[in-house]
Amino acid sequence: MRTRLAIRIHSFLESTFPERRVFLKSDTDTRFIRLRPGTQLVAVTGMVAFVAWAIVATAIVLMDSIGSGNFREQAKRDQLTYRARIDDIAHERDTRAEEALAAQQRFNAALAQISMMQSELLTSETRRQELETGIEVIQTTLRQTMTQRDGTRAELEELRQDTKADWDTPMAAAAAPLQMDFLSTALSETATERDQIENDAREALEQRAEMELELELLNERNDQIFRQLEEAVAVSVAPLDKMFKNAGMPPDRILEQVRRGYSGQGGPLTPLALSTRGEEPSADELRANQILNQLDQLNLYRMAAQQAPFATPVNLNLVRQSSGYGYRRDPKTGGRRLHKGSDFAGRTGTDIFATADGIVTHAGWQSGYGKLVTIQHAFGIETKYAHNSNLRVKVGQRVSRGDHIADMGTTGRSTGTHLHYEVRVNGKPVNPMIYIKAARNVF
Repeated sequence: MRTRLAIRIHSFLESTFPERRVFLKSDTDTRFIRLRPGTQLVAVTGMVAFVAWAIVATAIVLMDSIGSGNFREQAKRDQLTYRARIDDIAHERDTRAEEALAAQQRFNAALAQISMMQSELLTSETRRQELETGIEVIQTTLRQTMTQRDGTRAELEELRQDTKADWDTPMAAAAAPLQMDFLSTALSETATERDQIENDAREALEQRAEMELELELLNERNDQIFRQLEEAVAVSVAPLDKMFKNAGMPPDRILEQVRRGYSGQGGPLTPLALSTRGEEPSADELRANQILNQLDQLNLYRMAAQQAPFATPVNLNLVRQSSGYGYRRDPKTGGRRLHKGSDFAGRTGTDIFATADGIVTHAGWQSGYGKLVTIQHAFGIETKYAHNSNLRVKVGQRVSRGDHIADMGTTGRSTGTHLHYEVRVNGKPVNPMIYIKAARNVF
């Protein structure tokens, strides 16, 4: 079998690559080289492999060259995409700010309607009690009417029996015409009275059904008002609670401190007490009191937020943050040093604002800081605004969040126009961006 296969292969090679001889002739001798089919096959295979390798290598070089050009173009496209992304992020930030402002306006409108809704709740509760009393009166009247109707029917039946018995006597026959007239009149009056009682009962039932429907609609309206109030309060409280937690300020302790500090600002809201008979509060009263407690908590949150530095000291659209909080290479000495605040670079004279309500404790020159403004806030928090070119407040002055307190400059130990902004808690510096980022999308 192998011999036949070998013979067939040899025949195929002989027909494809016939044996060739290459003659080499010299002056004295003639020689030849025999190229057998197998040798020719190996030579052709080697040449094909070499040509294929050359083609592949050339293609790789060309692809690498084309790829380099594509990489540069891709880098340019990525750069354009990155810039477009930055623009989109800036637009989204502005949109978020507008949405936050709109949400604040909606919340203020909701607060303005709360007093009106409370009055509506009191009015609805009074109306509900009146309807319940009316239903009870109608039910009592209906029972009395039905009793009277049954009594009248019994008297009518008794009268019929008596009349039938009297008709069997001779005297009754003589007096029959008179008795018939009297009986007809009595029956007519009784029928009329019966019809009137039935009409009164029917009207009472209809009035009861209308009152029950009105009471059900009133309860549904009250429930809808409660749901709207609960949703509005929950949506308003959750961001503030998250903001204080992200800033490392325990909400319970902060609210208790603000509650103790009430001074001429109204005090907490008073719970509702709709019952004067010592009864257990209803479900609506409990819901109303819970909403009032949440509104009181929201009011405390807003007061606390005004007294903590959650705002930015400059308009972020006009400046850039040039350095953050933490250890860095000192721009003057070149050594490693703790940078106790955040730097915002901008043009000379850029407006600088107070980030929370407080009292100015320093407004003047201080070594290293240049022209410095220091404001003392609640909760042991203090903010510093350094390197200013002009100060617009004085020591002892009370300022509010957003007040214009200084102009940006490069006084003191500074390498260029910028604001050095510090936040200190109980005298220790903390990262100001903790407060600014915690308040993002809230104010």
